[in-house]
Amino acid sequence: MWFTLWILLNSGHPIAKPLDPFPLTLLTTIVSLEAIFLTLFVLASEYRLTGMPSAGPLDLQVNLLAEQEMTLVLHMLKEVCEHLNLRDTITSQKFLELAKRTDVSALARQLENSDAGALAGRWVARAQGSSERRGA
Repeated sequence: MWFTLWILLNSGHPIAKPLDPFPLTLLTTIVSLEAIFLTLFVLASEYRLTGMPSAGPLDLQVNLLAEQEMTLVLHMLKEVCEHLNLRDTITSQKFLELAKRTDVSALARQLENSDAGALAGRWVARAQGSSERRGA
């Protein structure tokens, strides 16, 4: 209704000089700003209702998969270094620490004991179950 009135008033009737002549740039700007603010309000209320961003479980799953992939890459690097007889790299404490397999169950227990609570623990369990189904 408001848009129709705006278009009729600014379509060039001889009654009044149009405030926003065709192509209705001002109307387009107002509608765009309205859409931006509406999106911001919806996202802010969604964040407030859930307490966490909606992409949390997906982010956690992607991070766990990336961790597993990087551990595999470090094991491959170790084999290459052994083949080339580069002992300094593969015997360093940092390399050995990074090459250890991440214990997802221990990570879930830590998250459950932290402020993140049981919700984060369920995310870890879901991510772990998904990665096990993929054969990782």
